[in-house]
Amino acid sequence: MSGFSVTEPSNRSKWIAGFLVITYALITMIPLVWILLTGFKSPADAISYPPKVVFDPTLEGYVNLFTTRTRQTQEFLEANPPQNWADEIVRQYDMVIVGPSKFGERFMNSVIIGFGSTFLSIFLGTLAAYAFSRFKVPLKDDLLFFILSTRMMPPVAVAIPIFLMFRNLGLSDTHLGMILLYTGVNISLAVWLLKGFIDEIPREYEEAALIDGYTRFQAFYKVALPQAATGIASTAIFCLIFAWNEYAFAVLLTSANAQTAPPFIPTIIGIGGLDWPAVAAGATIFLIPVMIFTILMRKHLLRGITFGAVRK
Repeated sequence: MSGFSVTEPSNRSKWIAGFLVITYALITMIPLVWILLTGFKSPADAISYPPKVVFDPTLEGYVNLFTTRTRQTQEFLEANPPQNWADEIVRQYDMVIVGPSKFGERFMNSVIIGFGSTFLSIFLGTLAAYAFSRFKVPLKDDLLFFILSTRMMPPVAVAIPIFLMFRNLGLSDTHLGMILLYTGVNISLAVWLLKGFIDEIPREYEEAALIDGYTRFQAFYKVALPQAATGIASTAIFCLIFAWNEYAFAVLLTSANAQTAPPFIPTIIGIGGLDWPAVAAGATIFLIPVMIFTILMRKHLLRGITFGAVRK
């Protein structure tokens, strides 16, 4: 008998698979690493050709991102020496810092709108998915297809009607309006994903709870919901990524109070055009919350992707 196994991969296969995965990971990380490095370049180094890999790092991009600056005369600069290291950086362009920029406000708008719409999408999507999975809903298939069809529409097709509707309802440039809009877009994804996860949970668990005296809500809250935690975490990641990165509606419907970071970052103006180090610094900071959230949920995400692979 040969020692060959059809289920256990050979060492050679493992090495090849590992090499391919590592190579793919390194290639996909190149743009992220380049953005990170650009945030520490000077404006001249950021647009140099050929591109500089070795350069003198500076925090000029982060200073320009978080501050508002104005040009002053030499007499003013000589009479008012730099107060800190950030002042010293902008003095080389005969400028002084006059206050904070709007990036902090725009970043917090992204946090409020992104996480707020994700929570609302998961809350409503879980209830709807449970109802579709466990109860006899009239025209269930038609309703599910209608919910899914809302995801098929390109944003440009509904941009003008939504703009007019939000203007008449007073929801333009408000946190509530953007949260409701992103929830409406995300809820179709949440319902379909969560219904698949809930369908894989054996009904016998809830039936046993009902026999023990639980109400239907208690069976859902104490039995089904913990079993669907992996699916909820996975769905939350996908919903947050959409709401966090969304650009088209944010440009159309926000301008000041509720403007998020994606439409704000490309408008950062430096000397002679776009301040690429500041843009790269803003993009780097913008990646951090989603990256942290995904890392915290990575175990649930991996379990959620493979959930249902083995039937009961």
